[in-house]
Amino acid sequence: TNISGNVIEESAISDDIVSPEQEGVCTSKLFSENGLVSLLELTANSFSRAALYEAVGLTYKIVIPIFEAAYEYRKLALIHGRIQEAYSQVGSKTNKRLFGTYFRVGFYGSKFGDLDGEEFVYKEPPITKLGEVSQRLEAFYGNRFGVDSFLIIKDSNPVDRAQLDPTIAYIQITYIEPYFEFWEKRHRVSVFDCNYNLKQFVYCTPFTKDGKAHGGLDEQFKRRTVLTCSHSFPYVKTRISVVSRDVKVFSPIEVAIEDVEKKTKELALAVDQDPPDPKMLQMVL
Repeated sequence: TNISGNVIEESAISDDIVSPEQEGVCTSKLFSENGLVSLLELTANSFSRAALYEAVGLTYKIVIPIFEAAYEYRKLALIHGRIQEAYSQVGSKTNKRLFGTYFRVGFYGSKFGDLDGEEFVYKEPPITKLGEVSQRLEAFYGNRFGVDSFLIIKDSNPVDRAQLDPTIAYIQITYIEPYFEFWEKRHRVSVFDCNYNLKQFVYCTPFTKDGKAHGGLDEQFKRRTVLTCSHSFPYVKTRISVVSRDVKVFSPIEVAIEDVEKKTKELALAVDQDPPDPKMLQMVL
């Protein structure tokens, strides 16, 4: 659905988990029209508190036909008032809203048990720095395994497990950004669209053939890694497992072309600011 890409998948619960024949399963007050409405109203309120104002209207679209069929005009008026308030917030905070920050965390070492070799995408509050996440995880796992038995891998290069100490628990933390296919970018126009229903993320690792991270223009390669999660953000959890990854290596000429294109777009955005923002233009230049 438009509200969340997780809804259809998570609503398809097999009978071995929840069986309609099981006594008491469908007698809850939530298994009713009024129960559905109360949950949707709670959802809309939560979206509003999270500054996801566009999702408020999407949620109430499900509720409105129910109240229309019941001729609940006072409730309809109240709902449309809430939608108006939410959309007004969108107009007034278009360039001021901050959304989540995302990091990839990889776990390596037998001390992690089933987590060994697994990757997760962590959603953090806006403007969270890599150092903050590193310190928090270092404190947590350092207390769990002991400072001498835990280590953070400082780079984002592919991990060679043969080079790791089997007595040490390792994690690798990488800043990542939402990734959209070329065709998908045409449908994700607004800031909200680019920060909602996120399932793929990307990070890039510069490298040269002699082992250094950076080199001359004719030596600079780049490895782009696209991660796909099992569910979409936002989600009820702030950590979602990675189910697949796609790695592509760019040649020096491709890296140079991409850098020029990126700089050109940044310059165009700075020039087209209304009202003009000299500070932003100066930062780009």
